[in-house]
Amino acid sequence: MVAVDTSSWIAFVEGKDGADVESLDQSLASGNMAFPQVVLAEILSEPKLPADQRAIVLELPTIEVTEGYWIRAAATRAKVLTHHLRARLPDTLIAQSCIDHDVALITRDRGFRHFSKHCGLKLV
Repeated sequence: MVAVDTSSWIAFVEGKDGADVESLDQSLASGNMAFPQVVLAEILSEPKLPADQRAIVLELPTIEVTEGYWIRAAATRAKVLTHHLRARLPDTLIAQSCIDHDVALITRDRGFRHFSKHCGLKLV
């Protein structure tokens, strides 16, 4: 199982190129992809999201939040911030979902590298 970030999903649906888009395409084809719930909220909150894309997104599996998630996310964010690095809250929540379920994240957002280096997030 792999997770996908909003940045890569948008690139995928816009037909852009990149290693992340190729990984996403392969994961979709194999049925091996899920959305962290924060990513689902980000995608579905786009006012101009076409109805057909909305339907596709709603059919894909999500990564469930488990007990203690918010406390672990706070600790993860604090760990990154301790190094004087940027740790946006949505990115923290996405990273924590992946860390909790030991799944790698497909992303083109370089901000996740801090979670990889300091918190054990696996990146594709």
